[in-house]
Amino acid sequence: MSTTISIIGSGNVANHLGKAFYQKRLTIKQVYSQSIENATVLAQQINATPIANLDAIKPDADCYIISIKDDAIESVLEHFPFKNKLIAHTAGGLSIEVFKKYGFTNYGVFYPLQTFSKNKKLDLSAVPFCIEANNELNQNLLTQLAQQLSNSIYPIDSEQRKTLHVAAVFACNFPNYLYHIAEKITAQQNMDFNILKPLIQETAEKIITHSPSDTQTGPAIRNDQEIIKNHIQMLADFKDYQDIYQLLTNSIIKEKTNGEL
Repeated sequence: MSTTISIIGSGNVANHLGKAFYQKRLTIKQVYSQSIENATVLAQQINATPIANLDAIKPDADCYIISIKDDAIESVLEHFPFKNKLIAHTAGGLSIEVFKKYGFTNYGVFYPLQTFSKNKKLDLSAVPFCIEANNELNQNLLTQLAQQLSNSIYPIDSEQRKTLHVAAVFACNFPNYLYHIAEKITAQQNMDFNILKPLIQETAEKIITHSPSDTQTGPAIRNDQEIIKNHIQMLADFKDYQDIYQLLTNSIIKEKTNGEL
């Protein structure tokens, strides 16, 4: 496949996709960012031309991948200089219908279901790519492009993708914040957060082969009210964390009572 690509964006996702495309020897024509410095950093690594003005985008790429913050996508679409080329965004929570609003005729979604950090290497071959397009031809083109990077390709429509996005917040973003809370709690007693990492790893590895509903442990699932009370008292200096602890505990107890855990 000899698809040429231009990338709109220079953040975490754009960096990973751009470098992965380049490693697969696909041609990246241009990298756009509002910051020419950021565009240049990525463009130099993938042999592309950096630009900082949408008017400078050339119509010589086969596919344009928009990989920027969700709330900035419409401002790019509104000023995009041509409407007939294949264009796709990488957002989890934004409907495909946004392209229709601005008169595009060939469009889709190229959503990698993963958390990205710019300076952490990531093997995209195992990352699920959720693909949606406005017609079968474009669906096939985006699928073929995703297959250059990953072994896990899913045809997912906008409603399914929005649901996945919410689920991903619970599966990824919230747990990471809970790790942050755990780090602050241990730091209060001058303990190293690293002591919890084997526990975190074991918990994460269990769900590879088991349903989370089968692996829930802790005082809430046992409805151990004395321990729960003690924990809440220990969090007296962290009122917000008390509320989070109580909310999650109540939810676990309720689902256990209802036979859902």
